[in-house]
Amino acid sequence: MEERKCARVGDDQAEIPDSVLIHVMPYIDDPKDRDAISLVCRRWYQIDTLTRKHVTIALCYSTSPDRLCRRFRHLESLKLKGKPRASMFNLIPDNWGGHIGPWAREIVTGFDCLKALHFRRMIVTDGDLQMLATYMGRALQVFKLDKCSGFSSNGLIPIARLCKNLRTLSLEESTIAEEDGAWLHELAINNTVLESLNFYMTELQKICVKDLVRIAKNCPQLVSVKISYCEMMELVDFFRAATMLDEFGGGSFNELEKPEIYSAISFPPKLCRIGLSFLGKLEIYIIFPLAARLKKLDLLYALLDTEDHCLLIQKCPNLEVLETRNVIGDRGLEVLAQSCNRLKRLRIERGADEQDMEDEGGLVTQRGLIALAQGCLELEYLAVYVSDITNAALECVGSHLKNLYSFRLVLLDREDTITDLPLDNGVRSLLRGCEKLIRFALYLRPGGLTDVGLGYIGKYSPYVRWILLGYVGETDAGLQAFSRGCPSLQKLEMRGCCFSELALADAVMHLTSLRYLWVQGYRSSENGGDILAMFRPFWNIELIPARRVVSQNDVGDSTFHDDPAHIIAYYSLVGRRTDCPGTVIPLHPPTLLPT
Repeated sequence: MEERKCARVGDDQAEIPDSVLIHVMPYIDDPKDRDAISLVCRRWYQIDTLTRKHVTIALCYSTSPDRLCRRFRHLESLKLKGKPRASMFNLIPDNWGGHIGPWAREIVTGFDCLKALHFRRMIVTDGDLQMLATYMGRALQVFKLDKCSGFSSNGLIPIARLCKNLRTLSLEESTIAEEDGAWLHELAINNTVLESLNFYMTELQKICVKDLVRIAKNCPQLVSVKISYCEMMELVDFFRAATMLDEFGGGSFNELEKPEIYSAISFPPKLCRIGLSFLGKLEIYIIFPLAARLKKLDLLYALLDTEDHCLLIQKCPNLEVLETRNVIGDRGLEVLAQSCNRLKRLRIERGADEQDMEDEGGLVTQRGLIALAQGCLELEYLAVYVSDITNAALECVGSHLKNLYSFRLVLLDREDTITDLPLDNGVRSLLRGCEKLIRFALYLRPGGLTDVGLGYIGKYSPYVRWILLGYVGETDAGLQAFSRGCPSLQKLEMRGCCFSELALADAVMHLTSLRYLWVQGYRSSENGGDILAMFRPFWNIELIPARRVVSQNDVGDSTFHDDPAHIIAYYSLVGRRTDCPGTVIPLHPPTLLPT
């Protein structure tokens, strides 16, 4: 009888045949579970290597392309992130890095089964796109460039022409140098299987609507289209052809003197997710016929006041996702709590003109947050900018929102007086009540959270993996108390805090699960040597010095502000990188890298 290879596990040395493991492994998708399995023994590590289909690399400098290929040659899907998240707010120098070139070269030669590529906050060139399209061609089914830069619309032509089995093409919020609309035309004449097309929040405007119509006619499974600015009246034929569409975003309303003409627009019968740019109170009526079936509503770039929000929201009883600005106000949140009990995700960003919003009653405070927590009990994700906040409001969130896994609160700084600071007790109640939290962000102002409150975050965050803290704590003792907790914390970002280099180093040594640290603004030591106490094997530290930043306002006037020094620290298996604009301190000898 042929001898079977088996893996032994447990005290009783129970044998698990490899044939069983190979069939079971594909059903285990959670990355943390996969990581734990691969550590059981050498054989389980090898089976994980053979069967893992998707990998996310949270920082492109944490490993090398060839190392990834050697371990996971049979990957089908890869997500790669480049610049730190802070780059989205212009807090990271433009030349920090994050080039996909080395990865693209390895992708086209080293992987056998890749079907999906997702790059985020990376620098991409037209040559990179040409290489990927040429070598991957018909194999590529999903291609996403989110918040990327460095390429032009001409670079998209080979992707559209050669990748004929592309089902998803996403360019959302990428900075693209536009030459013409040839890329969209190539997509229209070469693709018949497209399901999702997204160039939302880009500057791509030289598009031919006839190409969109052709895509809708040629691709019967097209369900999601998000575009840049395009007059809505020009899309009438597109909506008529896209019969399976359930999501649409973008468009624009330019006929301000004749809003009645938009009554000619007839949306597809399955449309239930929508986000219309520059939607105003005169055009809001076009959403009313489909409001009752809407599951997602994006109003981030709409031109609606508080009353418009109230009018529209109360017509959307099945809403599950809402994205808007704080012009929604407390009244809007109260209507939301009364009308949308199925809401699962709510994102409220900062408005462009807060003075106008205040005049219209469009400010979010503890009043709206309490109503929301009491009415929308199924909320899982909550991100909100508030003008005022109390401990009672945070306690209410902890008492009612038991399914919350992601919470982000930013306290705006335009109000001189806040009703109830510090927020120590409220934060404690929220964390104790929301036991499913894995993401937590609290951006306050000096005095908003004491050292005691910072200690509460550490103590009551057993499963939290990502934390963002802004202007919290009083002394190094607060950070010390915080770092004695958070056993699952992998990613920590801090800004505007008062901690010293030595305290930061001490915190890193105690946060044993930490993989990434970003800090802007800290008390540096006299010679910078205290940071060396942050010793870990395979731990890189990048120091970006303070700089003077130039920005322009709406009328083109230049303003200057000082950008404090940064620390970026992360695990890396490849040692010191050479393309960093700051100083890199590798705290391990490259010769010790594991094989």
